[in-house]
Amino acid sequence: MKNIRIALTKGRLEKYAVNMFEALGINCDELRDKGRKLIFKDEKKGIEFVLVKSVDVITYVEHGAADIGIVGKDTLMEQHKEVYEVVDLKVGKCKFAVAALPDFKSYEGYNRKKIATKYPEVARNFFRKKGEDVEIIKIDGSVELAPILGLADAIVDIVETGDTLRENGLVVFDKICDISARMIVNKASMKIYREQIGELIAGVQKYVDENQ
Repeated sequence: MKNIRIALTKGRLEKYAVNMFEALGINCDELRDKGRKLIFKDEKKGIEFVLVKSVDVITYVEHGAADIGIVGKDTLMEQHKEVYEVVDLKVGKCKFAVAALPDFKSYEGYNRKKIATKYPEVARNFFRKKGEDVEIIKIDGSVELAPILGLADAIVDIVETGDTLRENGLVVFDKICDISARMIVNKASMKIYREQIGELIAGVQKYVDENQ
C-alpha cells in the first residue's frame, strides 16, 4: 500500500492539522518533535507528512508530489491551481476586504483607482465583476502603508480582527468574501487511491462537524 503524502504548512494551521490527524488515529509524534526535519511518516497508517511554505502547498498537490494538502482559501483563490477542494476545515476564519482611509470616495469619479494588494488575482477578479477598471499594484510587505503614503487609493487584504487597519487609520469599504482553511486533493490521486483518500476525507469531515 502506497503512503498517502499530506503537505502541511508551519504555524497555527499545522497545529490544528496535527490535532485533527491524531484524533483520526494517525501517529504525529514526529511532527510534534520535528527539529529541522521536513518529512514525517506513520508507516502503520500509510501516511506521510511534508512541511512546506503555504504558497507551495497547492503546487506540490497539483503536480502530485503530495496527494493531499491543508491550505488557506486565500491561497487557493490567488493561485487557481487544478486540484479538488474537498473539505472546509472552518478554522483560520477571516475575510478578504477592500479598505482605505476614511475619505476614500469609494468608486466615484473618473480617475482610475489604484489598489495595492498581496493578492492581485483576487483583487483583479473582484473589481472586474463590479465592472470597475482599476490599477493593481502588487505589494509584498505591509500593504496598509500604501494609502497612507499615497501609493494607492485603497487596498485589498485579509482582515481577521480589523485591529491592524484601525491602528493605521483605515476602514473597510467592501467585504469580498469569507475565507478559511481547506483540505485539497490531487486529481489523479483521488482516482487512483480513492478508498484510502476517501476514508481520510470522511474522517476529516466528521472531525470538523464534531468540533464546531
